[in-house]
Amino acid sequence: MPDRIRPTLEAVAARAGVSRATASRVVNGGAGVRERLVERVRLAVDELGYVPNHAARTLVTRRNGAVAVIIAEPEIRIFSDPFFSLQLRGISRELTANDSQLVLLMVEGSGDYDRIARYLAGGHVDGALAFSLHTQDQLPAVTHKVGIPTVFGGRPVRTGAGAELAVPYVDCDNRGGARDAVRHLAGLGRQRIAHIAGPQDQTSGIDRLDGYRDVLADGDPTLIAQGAFTADSGARAMAELLDRHPDLDAVFAGNDLMAKGALRVLQERGRRIPEDVAVVGFDDMASVVETTTPLLTTVRQDIEEMGRLMVRLLISGLDRGEGPTPDSVIMETELVRRASA
Repeated sequence: MPDRIRPTLEAVAARAGVSRATASRVVNGGAGVRERLVERVRLAVDELGYVPNHAARTLVTRRNGAVAVIIAEPEIRIFSDPFFSLQLRGISRELTANDSQLVLLMVEGSGDYDRIARYLAGGHVDGALAFSLHTQDQLPAVTHKVGIPTVFGGRPVRTGAGAELAVPYVDCDNRGGARDAVRHLAGLGRQRIAHIAGPQDQTSGIDRLDGYRDVLADGDPTLIAQGAFTADSGARAMAELLDRHPDLDAVFAGNDLMAKGALRVLQERGRRIPEDVAVVGFDDMASVVETTTPLLTTVRQDIEEMGRLMVRLLISGLDRGEGPTPDSVIMETELVRRASA
């Protein structure tokens, strides 16, 4: 509405029969107002169609009502991998429930860190959520230097800039889930269990490989091939493994997308699944597992809930007038058995 006809806070106070200070406390979520007066102010807001002035509200509450979500991946990866859409959905829904807006920032290259630091330092957002960090990632150091409350998705790699910082994060039990996957394959009597590993510059890839090695401590290292959490990389790794070990009888892939690529190559090579080769993935993303033939056995992590928990950790700290505590949340995983293993 044009400023000349936009209802003012004074008009709301007059309609409700309260002081401007009381109306301001109600509108801005302050405490210490009797419920009867709160209801009168809220009714006046609805009747007049009053919309709080953002700048004025920020001065009162010291909050912007916005949170930066920083994803340390290029745009093409973010919009092609369903993992990110699931995590963003959880974040968005929880922010909406807390009357806060999501501001998406992406890291395409090293030059983006200065841009992100300037934006965070500009006071546009109340806090930040950051995930998909890689080795040498500058984000922990950047957010610490700016002094903005931040929660990370996934355990940050403890090397590079900001390695010494204790930062709060939400993650799943990647290592334990990987152990469950490999133990399941071994329990089926499989003798030549291969692994398509995720990127070794991310803790999820590192921990899942470690979980595989926990179970197969004396395993053949040539049964491990490197992937990049994409279907194409899973296909390439599967072809490499079959060339090296045509007698392999099981594969644990570091995520569902790589497992899907592996399934495609196995079928092209004439392998029956699971009769000849059993396959297990990691994530349990419906958009992936429901399109595999046969349906994929996988380790489930609640990706959307992880996003929600990141927001809750951040908001709880902001509500206390401080940053989130360094305490972190590790969510349990679950092996979901389907036809592929």
